[in-house]
Amino acid sequence: MATTATPAPEAPAPVSSIGRIFGAIFNPKETFASIAKQPTWFLPLLLFCVFQISLIAIFSQHVGWRAFMERQNQNNSRVEKQMEQMTPDQREQMLNNQVKIAPIIGYVGAVVGPFIGAVVVAAIFLAVFNFVLGARIGFKSSLGIVSYAWVPGLIGILLGIVIIFIKDPSTVDLQNLVASNPGAMLSDDSPRWLVSLLGSFDIFSFWNMILMAFGFSATDTKKISFGKALGAILGVWACYVLIKVGLAAAFS
Repeated sequence: MATTATPAPEAPAPVSSIGRIFGAIFNPKETFASIAKQPTWFLPLLLFCVFQISLIAIFSQHVGWRAFMERQNQNNSRVEKQMEQMTPDQREQMLNNQVKIAPIIGYVGAVVGPFIGAVVVAAIFLAVFNFVLGARIGFKSSLGIVSYAWVPGLIGILLGIVIIFIKDPSTVDLQNLVASNPGAMLSDDSPRWLVSLLGSFDIFSFWNMILMAFGFSATDTKKISFGKALGAILGVWACYVLIKVGLAAAFS
């Protein structure tokens, strides 16, 4: 009796880049498995650029950079000592120059920052997983995982824009628009190293790391479990925090 061949199951249709943006939030496990197999990376980084440019433009219009730079100078002991030796006219000229330069730096950072940052972070984790854990991950896969793991940051930017519109401009802190970490609760005269340390325990940062763990664990399921991936990512994060806090203590 002849047997009927069972048709092979159809491969799932590839998810579009836009679908992956929403999938990173609502269906991360399957979405990052898809990214690991067929990596893409451009759209989330482009959205970061657009969102950050919009944030800077809205901040410039509704709040302004003068109060921000005054606060930055007050929180930097070295700059504050330098300003104490200046005449009032010199301090005013220095502040005016800072106010002119700050938005330029902001826009340039908004355009190139996401791409440079993603490449650096992807390279670091590529080295960790390939050379330390013995996986075989391509750079494009690493870059795709990192890029889409940052998608929750887009939510943070949107929340920040809303906060700019609803808060008193004099109370808006560009560096902590969304109070998503305990560092945002500290006063301006708190030690810089403590602000840096507590600011590292951010909801969006941990969200990013969990998503990256989904992605990297999907690249090589035999060698990298979700727990192992998350542990490696937290280890890199801990090293980054130590360096950041140390620099804040040294230069404050």
